[in-house]
Amino acid sequence: MTPQKSILCYGDSLTWGWIPVTEGAPTLRYPYPDRWTGAMAARLGEGYHIIEEGLSARTTSLDDPNDPRLNGSAYLPAALASHLPLDLVIVMLGTNDTKSYFRRTPYEIANGMAKLVGQIGASAGGVGTPYPAPKALVVAPPPLTPMPHPYFQGMFEGGHEKSTALAAQYRAMADFMKIGFFDAGSVISTDGCDGIHFTVENNLALGRALATQVAEMLAA
Repeated sequence: MTPQKSILCYGDSLTWGWIPVTEGAPTLRYPYPDRWTGAMAARLGEGYHIIEEGLSARTTSLDDPNDPRLNGSAYLPAALASHLPLDLVIVMLGTNDTKSYFRRTPYEIANGMAKLVGQIGASAGGVGTPYPAPKALVVAPPPLTPMPHPYFQGMFEGGHEKSTALAAQYRAMADFMKIGFFDAGSVISTDGCDGIHFTVENNLALGRALATQVAEMLAA
């Protein structure tokens, strides 16, 4: 029997499954089949094991002044060691790095993503195990769209322009670091009513598109 391929999906609210609402928050989570992770799993089939590590508001490598849990680079090494052996890690982060109070450029956001890629490459061995480091696939989230809530407008002021530039920066970084890349904006736009999050249709389209690239990467 061929062992399952294990895939860790590391991200923010777009991976967690945040249901967009016009009032911003609070909200609930899409059921698993309606999250992109679930849609990808359904398309890939039984030979793949999908592990979700999504946390709303997570950044690539920044400490959020209001919540110490959100620095993606602070948690990723432990998550990797916890879930080894892994064949692939998919990282879709960067939207929260565009928040106005971080004052990050698109290149600096890509550099934060590069830190995560480096952590994936250095994850071989885990804790007392001989497992190799998994492959990495970086996903650029689609650009932000107009936001109806004024609090989100202030939070993400300038975010549309930054998020629009992320795909090119991520593509260049992925080429430089010799890892996989996927531009989510090539198959979906951000259609949620809050201007930040995905509709069910967005999730399904993204998950199915990623399944194709994942199958190709893990067949190599």
